[in-house]
Amino acid sequence: MLLTWLYVPGDRPDRFAKAVASGADAVILDLEDAVLAGRKAYAREAVAEFLAEPHPVPVQVRVNELTGPEVDADLAAIAGRPGLAGLRLPKVESPASVAALAARVDIPLHPLIESALGVEAAYAIAIAHPAVASVGLGEADLRSDLDVADEAGLAWARGRVVVAARAAALPPPAMSVYVNLADSAGLAASCAAGRRLGFLGRAAIHPRQLPVITDAFRPAERDVARAEELLAAVAEAQTRESGTVVLPDGRFADRAMVAAARRTVDLAARYAA
Repeated sequence: MLLTWLYVPGDRPDRFAKAVASGADAVILDLEDAVLAGRKAYAREAVAEFLAEPHPVPVQVRVNELTGPEVDADLAAIAGRPGLAGLRLPKVESPASVAALAARVDIPLHPLIESALGVEAAYAIAIAHPAVASVGLGEADLRSDLDVADEAGLAWARGRVVVAARAAALPPPAMSVYVNLADSAGLAASCAAGRRLGFLGRAAIHPRQLPVITDAFRPAERDVARAEELLAAVAEAQTRESGTVVLPDGRFADRAMVAAARRTVDLAARYAA
């Protein structure tokens, strides 16, 4: 279970190793929007060279648009590389495009939904192929497509993707990048809002954002204590073969609460302050 992903432009190989050592849980080398058209060939060569060996953290690649002219060259350069942990698929609008790509590569796929059409097809995309390991939003393009000016206009789309991921038995989606590097308070507030909607973790565009994101999604001590109390009560009820678990504060424990409690405890252990 990861909380932070750091994007790095694919045409900046001087930053690749630094990104791996930055403390991010995973690194995303970007061949799409972060690379100008005239730099695409250079970027894929640099990324392919870096992926010639495994790295201490997972390294994914965001390839170019699946219906565009660059993706075939992207796949030819990086598919099968030992250091490649997954593919980010931009601007996905249909399950068919995901399934078609999955037939060409044997690697986890992470579709990004960036349009109204993609939002409407979110669940179908999430179950398009067993290789789909997560779904997420690309919010910059989605804002443009929906012509919304602030985060409030994205609330329904965010909730739709959270529900689609859960319905498809995928991990909770991570939030899209926060582009204002100077606004750490705004980043923290945005993460808190996303957490309330069901997101878990966030992509970053600079290492300075990583600790803010981790702090925002790391479980609070009181939440860990409540989760541990719930799990202990469930274990005790199983010992006495009781199907009913009532906590001291009056809460009933059901399977959904148990799963959430285990995730809270696991996250707290992984991201101990």
